[in-house]
Amino acid sequence: MSTPRRDFLGWLGASALLGATPATLLASAPAGAPRAIADDFDMSWTDRVTGKHKAVFDSPEVSEGAALYRAVFWRDQYKSVYGTDPAIMNPIVVFRHAAISLVMSDAYWERFEIGKETKMRDAKGKKWSKVNPIRAPAEGAPASAAKYTLQGFMASGGIVLACNLAFGEVVGTYAKADKLKRDEARKAALAQLVPGVILQPSGIFAALRAQEAGCGYILGS
Repeated sequence: MSTPRRDFLGWLGASALLGATPATLLASAPAGAPRAIADDFDMSWTDRVTGKHKAVFDSPEVSEGAALYRAVFWRDQYKSVYGTDPAIMNPIVVFRHAAISLVMSDAYWERFEIGKETKMRDAKGKKWSKVNPIRAPAEGAPASAAKYTLQGFMASGGIVLACNLAFGEVVGTYAKADKLKRDEARKAALAQLVPGVILQPSGIFAALRAQEAGCGYILGS
């Protein structure tokens, strides 16, 4: 990210650590599992993890969006091997650490030259991507490509979670670029978060909470 991680950690204030309290390290869940006692973070996704087959794909690195692809492969392969109905499968992807840019808008990618930073090229493979390549299908892409994007994955029932701590680096990028106060910078950053992506206290919290909900775990990138 454009803001070095050590600078980000040193710059964190109370607002940046929103939700990083014992009160929010609990989640909404069926009887016997933890229930949230604060609403700083949306934990309603846990109520959707009810399928027979559940897995969380952890993405701490960009890796060209590999975690998302693997989540889709997993669901498709169960269908081809066992004839499993995708409706009883819950794939979850957690984007954290260096992968946080993958949940940001095309406008963010273009403005801050994320394609160049992450070494991700456009669909033709010649220039650095000016859009988030996993946000939505590229122009002219076949209909089958949609499921390999955040847009298609979430539309089909997939859950996408993101680390609030790593998101703080995005906030820092806006604060530095536009000389904004922390709360203003966070508002600007939130406006560029891909719709449907759910921020969690941290990526580690999200991955472990998914496992507590019954998900198998795999490092997806």
